Amino acid sequence: MRYILNYILVPLIKSVSGIRGTIGGKPGDNLTPADIVSFVAAYARYLHSAHKNPTVVIGRDGRISGNMVKQFAIQTLVASGIDVVDLDYSTTPTVEMYVKASGASGGIIITASHNPAEWNALKFLNNAGEFISPEIGETIRNEAESGSPDAEYAQVMALGKVTADDRAIQQHIDSILAHPLIDAATIKKAGLSVVADCINSTGSISLPPLFEALGVRYSLINDDVTGVFAHNPEPLPAHLTDLCNAVKQNKADAGISVDPDVDRLALVDEHGVFFGEEYTLVCAADYVLRHTPGPVVTNLSSSRALGDLAKSFGTQCFYAPVGEVHVVREMKARNAVLGGEGNGGVIDPALHYGRDSLMGVALILMHLATSGKSLSTLKSGYPAYEMVKDKVAFDPSMSPDSILKSVANHFKDETCDTRDGLKVDFETGWVHLRKSNTEPILRIYAESATLESAQALVTTVRQLVEAHSG
Repeated sequence: MRYILNYILVPLIKSVSGIRGTIGGKPGDNLTPADIVSFVAAYARYLHSAHKNPTVVIGRDGRISGNMVKQFAIQTLVASGIDVVDLDYSTTPTVEMYVKASGASGGIIITASHNPAEWNALKFLNNAGEFISPEIGETIRNEAESGSPDAEYAQVMALGKVTADDRAIQQHIDSILAHPLIDAATIKKAGLSVVADCINSTGSISLPPLFEALGVRYSLINDDVTGVFAHNPEPLPAHLTDLCNAVKQNKADAGISVDPDVDRLALVDEHGVFFGEEYTLVCAADYVLRHTPGPVVTNLSSSRALGDLAKSFGTQCFYAPVGEVHVVREMKARNAVLGGEGNGGVIDPALHYGRDSLMGVALILMHLATSGKSLSTLKSGYPAYEMVKDKVAFDPSMSPDSILKSVANHFKDETCDTRDGLKVDFETGWVHLRKSNTEPILRIYAESATLESAQALVTTVRQLVEAHSG
């Protein structure tokens, strides 16, 4: 069957979130075979400089282009004299955990996360199974873009070898079951039921064995690994109406939505009401902090609710620039017991330093099982904020610095944080303007006690951006 997608090709986006772009088009402008080879070859040269006889673990989500991108990446590594362990269909956290557990030199995850099906990306990992640092990423990008005229590939007897391993997801689940805060018997005894939206990607092969191991009754929607996403993968209320309806029809305790690579988790409560992806991390932290005191970390675009919750437990919440690598760096510096991002990404360092929907699901189910409360009851006990998320089209050939400087000048008398774009804090809320790591846009997020006041902040910043751009 041939699927036809109509979309606009966009330039490659190179950031802490990987090398990302739409499939097709011209080399250098989109994610083409030439771009895949050049960036993977540059990554291979970095690995050779840092490790003796390097090995790379590779996995992909369910996208239509996934196998094509994977094959170019694998054969480039082989040609570079690097052995490859191919996990094929997998999840981002599974690949991360496998790299560390296997002692591999690095990893490549082929996924564009929440982006639509026409996108794909290369996400590079270090030997700890974590995203490479911004500094190493810049080195790889510079070398890939320069063409590296002195680069050499391996001779025939030194070509890399490829092996496959289909045990990775089960090993991931086994590690979750061994986590000190997870007890499958407790969850099973609670008799919980869930509905999961697998978005026709690798949630379809990772969520069911987790549910079965935890003794949870479950039903699935969009559970074919076709890569033809049933709806926009961004876990927003407008995209999850089928899940909300399925929760009500099945009288389930919760609805679970994951993105295509299973590192973001959004919830629907027992009434079929969107729980709010910002509150996924808050709910998980509520459970963790009851058992493991310590600081928590999130990013600058995430809800104040986490900070308020941390304060109620007598601990601190620290904020980092947007991007998993920045959050992980801050978590290590603060010895945090939990971290993540308000996009539904939960990072539990007792398992690994990476956003992990499977771990997030286990923590949420433990919270339901041990508290005896429903998701709606838990949500009613958390600080109530309203958030508005907006975006403005941005010409990627232009620098956003002048726009940010202009908006910052407007708010010069307020408390401003410029580590990642511009975040302005007010007594009753905040607004954050930044260039996206994953799309050619400027993001405008605002939070306040009411939807109207949050929208007013977004409108003010949008008008300032458009006035400057116009």
